Amino acid sequence: QLQFVESGGGLVQPGGSLRLSCTASGFTLGSYAIGWFRQAPGKKREPVSCIWPSGTGTNYGDSVKGRFTISRDNAKNTAYLQMNSLKPEDTAVYYCAANLGYCSVSPELFGSWGQGTQVTVSS
Repeated sequence: QLQFVESGGGLVQPGGSLRLSCTASGFTLGSYAIGWFRQAPGKKREPVSCIWPSGTGTNYGDSVKGRFTISRDNAKNTAYLQMNSLKPEDTAVYYCAANLGYCSVSPELFGSWGQGTQVTVSS
């Protein structure tokens, strides 16, 4: 089975940082684009960032651009989301997902998902 294990979420103060990790099992991430999405209660799932299989192409949502950085380590079968200068509006459940070949803002295109990890930004 295709599985992701996510970690790194938690409670952080505004202005703080967190690093989320997403490790795949059952498949090799090298040929997949990896997206990070988030969903707050009562809101639609929002694309946060995506990294292409090459690792050279990345995309960021406007609300996180300049604060978040996506990366991957194919040898470790792991993707990361470094989140800096966190704001209360970043509070959400964060999900990693994989799509073969390319990035997309549409969560419908991603067939493999992690279980989600809660990020709470509060003083």
